[in-house]
Amino acid sequence: MIKLKTALTTVALAGSIAAVSTPAMARDTINIVGSSTVYPFATVVAERFGRNTDFPTPKLESTGSGGGLQLFCEGVGTQHPDITNASRRMKKSEFDMCQENGVEKITEVRIGADGIVIAHSSEADQWNLSLEQVFLALAKQVPDPDGGDELIANPYMNWNEIDSDLPDQEISVMGPPPTSGTRDAFVELAMEGGCKQFDMIAQMEDENENKFKSVCHSMREDGPFVEAGENDNLIVQRLAQDPDTLGIFGYSFLMENSGQIQAVTIDGVEPTPENISSDKYPVARSLWFYVKNAHVGVVPGIEEYIAEFTSESAWGDNGYLADVGLIPLPREQRMATAKRVKDLEPMTGNEL
Repeated sequence: MIKLKTALTTVALAGSIAAVSTPAMARDTINIVGSSTVYPFATVVAERFGRNTDFPTPKLESTGSGGGLQLFCEGVGTQHPDITNASRRMKKSEFDMCQENGVEKITEVRIGADGIVIAHSSEADQWNLSLEQVFLALAKQVPDPDGGDELIANPYMNWNEIDSDLPDQEISVMGPPPTSGTRDAFVELAMEGGCKQFDMIAQMEDENENKFKSVCHSMREDGPFVEAGENDNLIVQRLAQDPDTLGIFGYSFLMENSGQIQAVTIDGVEPTPENISSDKYPVARSLWFYVKNAHVGVVPGIEEYIAEFTSESAWGDNGYLADVGLIPLPREQRMATAKRVKDLEPMTGNEL
């Protein structure tokens, strides 16, 4: 009887282990989610990886940076993604969410730089916009143009109402949704940069930072700004068809579609690789991906995939990712990052 009970206990224990272990052995393909901006770069790496190794081509899904990090941080086990791409750095709150859900060891990889461009049809005359003009065109609330000392609902419907030197046409701008890292970076770099040009708003940063962020980061919802989803190609298609519409997306999409669209210069600076890497271009940001270390050795090929991504033939000055618009990090930074990634050095959270 005792032996039977012991045997049954052993079977039950083995069954429970199998139940826990099964998800971890449920797939042999790397699952990557995240930023629509990093997506084209990761796709190129994934396709080469699939062609040149014995591993399956990784599966990629463009969910936006925030959406990807949400999925990534939900837990460990192959029902969850292995890697998430991001066009902004992980937030401390996201790192904490990962920790709470058992995603404890995460390797952070900064892959290069990118500029956020405002672009329109190559058939249109080229524009120059200041950050102040961008803010006035797209913010939900703006300083009273009649000289009052309060913020009012954005009254500007035509560009020349903001500045008589701008075209007499309706403000029509397509851009990414709040889940996108491109949107996060755009409001931080472009909208906040323009916001600070007004003393009454700049003073808020010291007095009430939450109010300052709310004013500077809130995009208008009355028509001139249209959220276009995570598919930047749809914005490009619209711009090619409508010369009066402007679009917001990463530099790589400008480069890929240079025959159809052109960039608006910002404060007189063009979004070129040189201007972006040197921080001369006002709306430049870094690109990242994050690796779930607990999945390494469980899902085949993760170490080999990240080794390919961080190889000089991929992300180097003359690598194939530069050919599709990635702006490489300085060589010293690449070398240090590649070593850290090879060792799967986990984040501590103090970096954020």
